[in-house]
Amino acid sequence: MSSFQELRSYLDALVERYEEPSFIAEDPLGIPHGFNDPRDQAVIGLYAALLAWGRRSTVINKMEALCERMNYRPHAFVADFNPARDADALDGFKHRTFQPVDALWFTRNLSDAIDRHGSIENIFADHLPDDPAHPYPVGPAIQGFSTTLLTINPGTPQRLRKHLARPEAKSACKRLNMYLRWMVRPGPVDLGLWTRIRSEQLMVPLDVHVGRQARALGFIERKSNDWKAVRILTDACRRLCPDDPARYDFAFFPPGAQDEPLDEAFTGDNAVPPSSWPTA
Repeated sequence: MSSFQELRSYLDALVERYEEPSFIAEDPLGIPHGFNDPRDQAVIGLYAALLAWGRRSTVINKMEALCERMNYRPHAFVADFNPARDADALDGFKHRTFQPVDALWFTRNLSDAIDRHGSIENIFADHLPDDPAHPYPVGPAIQGFSTTLLTINPGTPQRLRKHLARPEAKSACKRLNMYLRWMVRPGPVDLGLWTRIRSEQLMVPLDVHVGRQARALGFIERKSNDWKAVRILTDACRRLCPDDPARYDFAFFPPGAQDEPLDEAFTGDNAVPPSSWPTA
C-alpha cells in the first residue's frame, strides 16, 4: 500500500498539471477572465457558474451570447437593471432548464441584493457565521446568498429554487462552491478577487466526476453527492492542505471529466483512505 505522503504527492502533481492558464480557454471560467473590471468578473462569473452544466463548449457559447445581451457591461447591466426597460435584453435567453423567466427574475433579484448589500461578495460574506470555530462557514454563506435571492422580491417564482442550491436542502451546491473557488483563490486559474472569505474556508466542489474520483481513492464512502459528502471530502482535503483544500478540485475534476484513469497505486486494494492517515 502506498503511503499518505505518496498520495499527497500524487494529488499535488495532478493539481500542478491542471492548474495552468491553458485550463481557462476551454472552461466557463474563461468568461470572467475576459473582463478587466473585478465587478464585471464577479457578476458574469456568477452567471457562468450557475449555468455550468452540460457541454462546456455549449456553456461558453451561451455565456458569450449573454455578454452581448448585457452590452459587455455585466455589472452595470445588473446593478442598474430595470425590468420595464431591460427585460427585452434577456427575452429568449435560455440554457437547458434555465429559461427566460429565470434569467429575468435572477437578474432582477441579484440587482436588488447588490443594492442592499453593496456587492456579490457581501451577499455571501454577510451571512458568514459569527463563531470563528464554525467548521464549515461557507455553508451558511451559500445558504444566505440563495435565500436572499429567493426572498428579496415577494413575487419571485418558485421555479428559481432549482437554480439556487442550498445546503439546508442537502444539495452539494457544486456550482456555488465552484464560484466561490473562482472568486477567492488566487491565480493562475482562479481570480482571487475577494478577501472576506478565505481560501481555508472553501469547500471542495462536488459533482459526479469529482465524486467518482474521490470514491475510487477512498476519500468518500457515502453514495450520495450531497452536502454531507462535500463536508467529508473537504475534511479529507483539509488534512492534505489546511490552507487551501479546494485546490484539489484540480486533481479530481479535470481527470474525472476526461475519463483519465487514476494511478492504480492509490485505488482499489491500494487505496489510502483518510482513516489510515496520520493524525498529526
